[in-house]
Amino acid sequence: MTSLSAEPSAPGGPVPGAGPVLLSLDGVVAGYGGGDVLKGVTFDVAEGGITCIVGPNGAGKSTLLAAVSGLLCPRLGTITFRGEELGGKSPKAILQRGIVQVPQNHSLFREMSVRENVEMGAFLVRDRKVVAERLERIASLFPIVSERAGDKAGSLSGGQQRLVEFARCLMLDPALVVLDEPSMGLDPKTLHSMFETVRLMHADGRTILLVEQNARAGLRLATHGVVLENGRVRLTGSGREVLEHPEIGALYLGGAVAPVATGS
Repeated sequence: MTSLSAEPSAPGGPVPGAGPVLLSLDGVVAGYGGGDVLKGVTFDVAEGGITCIVGPNGAGKSTLLAAVSGLLCPRLGTITFRGEELGGKSPKAILQRGIVQVPQNHSLFREMSVRENVEMGAFLVRDRKVVAERLERIASLFPIVSERAGDKAGSLSGGQQRLVEFARCLMLDPALVVLDEPSMGLDPKTLHSMFETVRLMHADGRTILLVEQNARAGLRLATHGVVLENGRVRLTGSGREVLEHPEIGALYLGGAVAPVATGS
């Protein structure tokens, strides 16, 4: 793995000057029945930042998010959140600890209203007053929640549905928002709006872990970039460092990342 950090750091460690470590992956090996997809993944997610994971198809990006969210238990290695190991914990237990994922595919209940869908994001919260307060605050961040409150979610465009999914995930007041390919299937205009919304959530104090197919846009947005290749961390650094690194061009073309030339 190549670290692009300006100062020496542990392999896969956070960018110097970033916040304290919120989520840490150390030597994570995980996969499905056919074998390991992740082959010793190590990197940290800094609190208060946006960490963007990019890489060719099949690199292990979605598998990594499944492991973080408790949908897949690592075979080896550890995933820790605020110092607590997550391995073996259920998705519900991980939600309760403040990690919320917005999946790649649209996940709203189409026949339910926008308001009902957003309120369902607080299904672990028993205090109705807290739910109402959060709904009011989130509606101020996402006007669509109030403007289309009574409309069926299925009547919204793909981009509008994505915004409602973002709003719903905030109802649990998460410490870490995990976004899996949020730009998937969006037109250019809606794509710009979606990334602006990610910035808005970050400005609102959310730490974000993002897997993004649009590598250029994702890395421009990010404070920290991670490149996965064949289930391993290949490059790390600030979002700008990873974006401007000469090896990254191969990634945009869908090929493997070229080896780093070594001096004599």
